[in-house]
Amino acid sequence: MQTHPWSEKPGSRWLGVVFYALAMAWVEAAVVLYLRTLTNRIDPYQRGPLPLFDILTPAEMIREAATMVMLATVGWLAGRNLRARVAYSLIAFGVWDIFYYVFLRPLTGWPRSLLDWDVLFLLPLPWWGPVAAPMSIAALMILWGTMVTQGERPGRPLSSNRTVWVLSGAGILLALYVFMADALRVVGQGPEAVRNVLPVQFNWPLFGIAWLLMAAPGIDVGRQILANRQRPMAEPKPI
Repeated sequence: MQTHPWSEKPGSRWLGVVFYALAMAWVEAAVVLYLRTLTNRIDPYQRGPLPLFDILTPAEMIREAATMVMLATVGWLAGRNLRARVAYSLIAFGVWDIFYYVFLRPLTGWPRSLLDWDVLFLLPLPWWGPVAAPMSIAALMILWGTMVTQGERPGRPLSSNRTVWVLSGAGILLALYVFMADALRVVGQGPEAVRNVLPVQFNWPLFGIAWLLMAAPGIDVGRQILANRQRPMAEPKPI
């Protein structure tokens, strides 16, 4: 009989994914320390935030994509079905994202506060936002993933609600717009304008709506878990 490569206990698989993500977060913080020291951009919110380096820029963009592949892969290995694999991948992403900032602070002294601006991602355009914004989304990922992987009871699987996921998808698109709004505003002016744009105001009201929409799957799963716990288990039928 083939055994699962991870422990049979969901809690052990959860811990394994979290430890992996913590290690990746330290690696990410160390790499960013090297890059920002090299470019004198420990605090990215300054004139010329994305200096042009013919070698480093493509390598950094590919590294970001590779990081996403690594986080998805550990989730795929940890889960037994598609739903669990997505859940573990989101746990890994959330832990990695939050602890990247936790580790970056002692390494660089930045961010000084959760409201400091950061370049969050480069694909397909630079994403800008205060540190608190991506961390709040990461918390949703960890919460939903943990409830899905640890909250099911035998014989009572958690169901998916299409409406909930449509709402969440709309929230994701809205959040992406908020993060890339400043880059989108100048994209017609060419790559140099996109690299040099510095946002001056974050659209917190619109982001708040996006965050609430993205929270819909977590609210739905939490409701199901509470309902399952309140219902008594069915008595086994006599043989």
